[in-house]
Amino acid sequence: MEEQKEGIVPDNEAGFQTNTESVAELNSTEEAKSFFSTVRERFLNVSNWQHWAGKATADFKLTDEKGNLIVDRTPQKGDHFKIDIPGPGPATGDGYDWVQIEEIQETSNDNDESVCIRVRPATNPTNDHDDVAHFFSDDATSSFVVKREGNKVMTAVYGRNEKPNTKAETILDKARNTAIASGAISGLSKLQWKSLVDGLLKREI
Repeated sequence: MEEQKEGIVPDNEAGFQTNTESVAELNSTEEAKSFFSTVRERFLNVSNWQHWAGKATADFKLTDEKGNLIVDRTPQKGDHFKIDIPGPGPATGDGYDWVQIEEIQETSNDNDESVCIRVRPATNPTNDHDDVAHFFSDDATSSFVVKREGNKVMTAVYGRNEKPNTKAETILDKARNTAIASGAISGLSKLQWKSLVDGLLKREI
């Protein structure tokens, strides 16, 4: 399923990159189509991701472009993820890390189908601060993918150009971002994403 990276996942030009994938193999294509539909529904309910990843992981909330919580529709380009990660949050983010959806792609045919969301660290849409409210700089992206090929369903997260956000307005936020980004780069983000991609493929409700 390597070809899915083309188009939605940028090249890694500077910083670190991560690839986190999980695959479920079903007994038939028809069973895989049904399971893909279930996983797709879970995937598009961003505010419920922690349910599938586990309570010890980050809590994601989907908001509109102004930071208002969304409860009645699927993600759209321009929306934000408001992220509460374990540990202290940035002051500029009012305690949360923020990313914005910059691309959504969805395809469907008899042989394969997919839905992909790419996000990028962003400013906090609920205040007037101009600095990016995330521990990674806005060069970084995270691309989330759910895909079916034949009788296999895959979930994946691809991180690219991951570097600490050292341009925060406050010294405390700079120190916090450097510490958390270093932890993420050393493997903590991989644990987060592995919990999510495995959780989305759980067969039980």
